[in-house]
Amino acid sequence: MSEFIRKKYKITIAYDGTDYGGWQVQPNAISIQDLIERALSLILRIPISIVGSGRTDAGVHAWGQTAHFVTNRWIDQNNLKNRGINISKTIASLNRLLPNDIRILEMIEVPLNFHARYTAISKTYHYRLHLDTIPDPFKISYAYHVPHPVDLSLLTDATSPFIGTHDFTSFANGANRGSAAKNGVRTIKRLDVVQESGGVRLEFEGNGFLYKMVRNIVGTLLDICARKINKEQIPLIFSAKDRRLAGRSAPPHGLSLIQVNY
Repeated sequence: MSEFIRKKYKITIAYDGTDYGGWQVQPNAISIQDLIERALSLILRIPISIVGSGRTDAGVHAWGQTAHFVTNRWIDQNNLKNRGINISKTIASLNRLLPNDIRILEMIEVPLNFHARYTAISKTYHYRLHLDTIPDPFKISYAYHVPHPVDLSLLTDATSPFIGTHDFTSFANGANRGSAAKNGVRTIKRLDVVQESGGVRLEFEGNGFLYKMVRNIVGTLLDICARKINKEQIPLIFSAKDRRLAGRSAPPHGLSLIQVNY
């Protein structure tokens, strides 16, 4: 006699996105999702698909990406103590198989109604700006070295119009596709400018983010600091729902997904 057992697990992942085409499986580049799925399938000896909390683009990093996967197994009733997977051994095996720039930090069993993307209530991203005159070779992969002066007082002041609930269509790439086409409204709970050695980090916490929204907001803030955009234009940019009116897109390597909250 055997019993069919269905279980769901949440994993927390850290990765350096420098050498990858992004989180999502794609035909022409190596992705973080694909490598984890292959490793899990090998360890558990069944095909495994994982669902992430959201995509990160090529070059974007994560300290706390989350994903879930489901195992469906027929278990011998004479050995029911093995209903689930051995979590600690699975984490260790995954981290042996995966490249050194991808680490599984945690794995826990979750209810079957948990969803890595749809159960999330907020996410936190950090964008690092390297402001020293001479680029630090130990920061160039994780912070954007801004090629012009940045007035920190102006930068901080310019963040205020982005906090709250707005239609962020003007700050999204592909605004006519995906979730942005259905609803561009998102809520940014906080956007803090935190000084750190050699520069600052912009801490974004919101209930969700459109495609390249964080990078486009950072680029707009930098264009304000470069006097290419006036801060007073921001409400007009919001109302226009036109990406062309907002500022540049900051490069991906300064961005990290820090935490997904449930």
